[in-house]
Amino acid sequence: MRILVTGGSGFVGRSVCERIGSGEIDVFPVVRSPDKAASRSKCIIVPDIGPDTGWQKFLSGTDVIVHTAARVHVAKDTAADPLAAYRHINVAGTLNLARQAADAGVRRFIFLSSIKVNGDNTTFARPFHADDQANPGDAYGRSKYEAEVELQHLSQVSGMDVVVIRPPLVYGPGVRANFLTMMRWVHRGWPVPFGNVENRRSLVALDNLVDLIKTCCVHPAAANQVFLVSDDEDVSTTELFRRIGVALRRPARFVPLPPALVRAIAAVAGKQGQVARLLGSLQVDIDKTRKRLGWSPVVSMEVALEETTRQYLDSRPR
Repeated sequence: MRILVTGGSGFVGRSVCERIGSGEIDVFPVVRSPDKAASRSKCIIVPDIGPDTGWQKFLSGTDVIVHTAARVHVAKDTAADPLAAYRHINVAGTLNLARQAADAGVRRFIFLSSIKVNGDNTTFARPFHADDQANPGDAYGRSKYEAEVELQHLSQVSGMDVVVIRPPLVYGPGVRANFLTMMRWVHRGWPVPFGNVENRRSLVALDNLVDLIKTCCVHPAAANQVFLVSDDEDVSTTELFRRIGVALRRPARFVPLPPALVRAIAAVAGKQGQVARLLGSLQVDIDKTRKRLGWSPVVSMEVALEETTRQYLDSRPR
């Protein structure tokens, strides 16, 4: 089996390439520049994944495409028209690749989408489900949803299987952005103002997400389905900070400020979006993923946090 993985040097894509290429599976990472290829001899260099990119010479004999490349969500987007910028890569670039893949006889197209297609938050009584009506709350989520819709239509007219995976926050060795900030906060001993948060959030360890992607490459029941994924162990923000502290062997120092006060401070500091995610709930139900694919998480949150914090500590300057 030949699998082509876009975003092959990214956080998720690199791990997919490293962990599913073995035996009868040949994995070809797609990277943007030669320096991203490093020593990997099978790398395919494609500088731009856009609406006009030519893919034909790379697709011959390819069975599955795992499409992880995207214009990712950022807290403060500086683009003059964020939705247009997201659409250029996440919708037009994705559909351009998928159409050429279908024409080349690629059997399956796995699209790494986002839980933001479902929405930005949930209530305690109602987690997101895979077959819920989409309700994206920002330009990034909307671009991912539009790509899903176009891919599903392409599948109907071409016969190429499309599999959509919508992960929540992904963490693991090498994680950056908000999760890295949380580890630094605890490791440096700074007071954590989230000691009184009673929300619930789903996360997914990189190992668990990659294992689901690997399953979707070959499982016949994955065809033309949408799947949610998580560690199946939801935690509050307070509990997540506590667990990070345990893994770092440096207990988190909590300051139990009222959430309303935390929001007010965040507004003054221009951090409303980041803090809103830490205070709000976002839970996913993976029952469909379990039942249809016979899949369950391969690592616990405890083990995944140990691996994540170990890499963080090992990568710090001595």
